[in-house]
Amino acid sequence: MGTGLRRRLVLAVAVLTASALLGLAAPASAEAASSHCAGRKVRTLSFSTGSVQVYKRNGYVCAVTLPANPGGKKKMSVSVQARGNRPVKDEGRYSLRAGPVTVHAGHRCVWVKGAVGRGSISSGWILC
Repeated sequence: MGTGLRRRLVLAVAVLTASALLGLAAPASAEAASSHCAGRKVRTLSFSTGSVQVYKRNGYVCAVTLPANPGGKKKMSVSVQARGNRPVKDEGRYSLRAGPVTVHAGHRCVWVKGAVGRGSISSGWILC
């Protein structure tokens, strides 16, 4: 095998390896940026100790609660209720986020709640 062919083969393997590594890393970065909810962000509900980010896609509403100061585990919760249905909740002691929680709302209003520690928010009926 000639030196030129060997160099091209090594270069091709290096490019394929780099592409594979970038392909594995990209989905995690995109997922972290969207806070684990699909769709477009339609609201940010801020309160003293954090915020609730609300996303919508094809009739589904998703929400996640984020602390203002991520770190040690704190009591956190998030819930989404489509009008006429029961709320879907996630609550516990988390360091990064509560949720995501997703409901099918169709064209109905939703009520979103979130809390971090002693701070909380309740949206009232939104996205009607």
